[in-house]
Amino acid sequence: MLSVKNLIDTNSLTADDITQILDTARSFAEVNSRSIKKVPALRGRTIVNLFLEPSTRTRSSFELAEKRLSADSLNMGGSTSSVVKGESLADTIQTIAAMNVDMFICRAKLAGTPQLITENTDAVVINAGDGKHQHPTQAMLDLYTIRENFGHLDGLKVAIVGDLAHSRVVGSLAPALKTMGADVTLVGPPTFTVDDPTWFGCPQTCDFDSVIPDMDVIYMLRVQLERMEGAAIPSRREYNRLFGLDGVRASRMKEDAIVCHPGPMNRGMEINTEVADAARSRILDQVSAGVATRMAEMYLLLGGENNGIDA
Repeated sequence: MLSVKNLIDTNSLTADDITQILDTARSFAEVNSRSIKKVPALRGRTIVNLFLEPSTRTRSSFELAEKRLSADSLNMGGSTSSVVKGESLADTIQTIAAMNVDMFICRAKLAGTPQLITENTDAVVINAGDGKHQHPTQAMLDLYTIRENFGHLDGLKVAIVGDLAHSRVVGSLAPALKTMGADVTLVGPPTFTVDDPTWFGCPQTCDFDSVIPDMDVIYMLRVQLERMEGAAIPSRREYNRLFGLDGVRASRMKEDAIVCHPGPMNRGMEINTEVADAARSRILDQVSAGVATRMAEMYLLLGGENNGIDA
């Protein structure tokens, strides 16, 4: 089992933890390829999906993962919880936890919300994305996709490109890649760079074109238009010209290099259609990996039965 009780960030995960998640996810990927995609691994367990921020990929991925593990689930959103009536989040969590639930999956606009939940329940908590802070389950599916492509993570050169300042993906993915021995370079326009790249232990540059030929993975971040205060870029077209991954830039990548993106994509902005749909794109593989890796995380954190995977 993992060395952590809750999955709040990737900084708390060891290389052994990450390897165990990815290896277990491979077993569940086989389950997802069957005609009957269900195992009794978490039968009788109750999981609450508390999504206080809109989500399509992450929420549907968790819901599918729970069903395929035979867990019982309860879906709650901001508009359907008592928080809108004035009840504090802590009171809401304590009320739900009193019903003997086993796990909370939390997505929130405010950074630190999943950590707050851990302080008000003994149930296991998974962070499904909190503000600009972390998105650890996204990082795990990214690592799984990259490892399945190359067979390893150690020594790979990865460029994380784009809206570094507003993305919770970079906060999780960069540390996780470093833990697994990859070399990470952060790339973005001056208005989107991180304040302290030394915290990530990664070099940071504004010159996208200079790093492309050396990279094994170009990971394009979505421009977080909804998280910006004011105009951080002159225009979509200008951003695409300077920092978008188009066909010309992709042609300068290594022959076996791949492209990743967390979705949803702003086509024609951070990535162009001819690249998003190209053979080197692993974007749909990432979506598929989301179900298997989240099955693995819930299974390992809840101490699922060993025979549950193969049933």
